[in-house]
Amino acid sequence: MHISIAAETLFMIGPLPVTNALLMSWIAMALLVAVGLSFTYRMRVVPGGMQNVGETIIEAGIGFFSDVMGSRREAEKVFPIVATLFIFILLSNWIGLVPGVGTIGYLEEPKEEIVHEETVAPVDEHAAPEGETEEAAAPAEAEAHGPVFVPFFRSAYSDLNMTLALAIISVLATHVFGIMTIGFFKHAHKFFNFSSPINFFVGILELFGEVSKMVSFSFRLFGNIFAGEVLLVVILSLVPYVAPLPFFALEVFVGFIQALVFSMLTLVFMKVAMAEAEGH
Repeated sequence: MHISIAAETLFMIGPLPVTNALLMSWIAMALLVAVGLSFTYRMRVVPGGMQNVGETIIEAGIGFFSDVMGSRREAEKVFPIVATLFIFILLSNWIGLVPGVGTIGYLEEPKEEIVHEETVAPVDEHAAPEGETEEAAAPAEAEAHGPVFVPFFRSAYSDLNMTLALAIISVLATHVFGIMTIGFFKHAHKFFNFSSPINFFVGILELFGEVSKMVSFSFRLFGNIFAGEVLLVVILSLVPYVAPLPFFALEVFVGFIQALVFSMLTLVFMKVAMAEAEGH
């Protein structure tokens, strides 16, 4: 059994390496675009069909966001990005559980390291003959450098690069909405406050807190999804077919919770940043 923390590269597009996790994220984006087009195709004043379903979901989402933000106007501002984060994370997590993801792939021979330096080993009088030594070492070397299984598809969030990118987008969007709502100088005053030494120290702590948000967001999502992937691989290899079913159900629930936690924390941080104007 081979489990790699890093996503495996499938092919290259110029200088861009396309990994199996990146390919899954592209599939999730394509599905989201297709669903969005189906909701907005031939829009009418009196909604019907898929348009009616889409508007119902959006109204329910904005209503929930209004309860958190305290204002429908503020909820409508942040709804597009927060809802997109939730749906994208949820869909990416769930399609990572589709049968065949992580189990269909190919065997790849490990790359051999080329040694350019020549070394002369000391002569041992009691060593075995040269032919016998090579025969004994060959099976061990073949076993250590055997082919490695590379899946075509892998959960998008089993790659730390993806979770870190989403965390950076979340934190930067929080600051953008804060600046748009209360202004650049009032928002910056939260981190660079020179009114007193204590306020200055608190501002520096707040600045470090923004960095810790990105670390927390990225590692929380990566850790939970990667751990679930490893658990399913281990269970499938030990007891296939029936035993993994409860764990699949658990991962469906975990995928929903992770998407909800990520999006709700982003929403709360945006509310704090946008409500800063009340103190001025």
